[in-house]
Parts: sequence; C-alpha cells; structure tokens
Amino acid sequence: MKPGDKVICINDKIDPEKMEEIRRDFEIWITKDKEYTIREVLDNNGIVPGVLLEEVHNFPKFFKLINKFQEPAFATWRFRKLNYAQQPAEALSEVEELIEHGVKEREQVNVK
Repeated sequence: MKPGDKVICINDKIDPEKMEEIRRDFEIWITKDKEYTIREVLDNNGIVPGVLLEEVHNFPKFFKLINKFQEPAFATWRFRKLNYAQQPAEALSEVEELIEHGVKEREQVNVK
C-alpha cells in the first residue's frame, strides 16, 4: 500500500478489551465495506505499520510505544487494496500515448 491507493475496509471490529483505548485515541473510526484513499503509510518505528486516510483525520496523540506525537494510524490488515487503484489520469495518458504513437507511424507510412 502506498499514498494514493484506493482501499476498502475489510475489518472495523474492535476487541472489547481494546475498546476504551480505541475510543480514547480515535475520534473518527473506519467503517467496514467503505472505500478510502491512503494518505500516508507510517512504519511506527518498525513496530507495526499503519495508514492514514484522506477521508479520516484524527487529532495527534502521544504514543508511548513509539515515543512521539502523531495522528493515530489504522492497521494495514484492516484494509484490502482495490484493483482500480490506477488513477484515471494515468490510464488516460497511456491511451493518449498509444494513439499518438499510432498516428506518427501512419504519418511515416504516408510520407514514403
């Protein structure tokens, strides 16, 4: 997963014993089957990777585990990358490039 990727939430469940901690850290939580866009991937000092989402912004908190303030990140295992992650503009530029290449080849044939 990388910034700009489209993902879908496949698990929004919270273990009952972690409910209090999650409610304290996250003002906004994710929703199963909802699509999101990766804003940033955090490695959290190599402890556990997490993602920030374009559609969800939470206030930064101090996390003792990583010894710093940061926006709470969602575990990557809660999401699945969607197959249509390629941006339409990128796909369109590839098509335009192919068309342009074909036009140039046709012009070269007509000149001969």
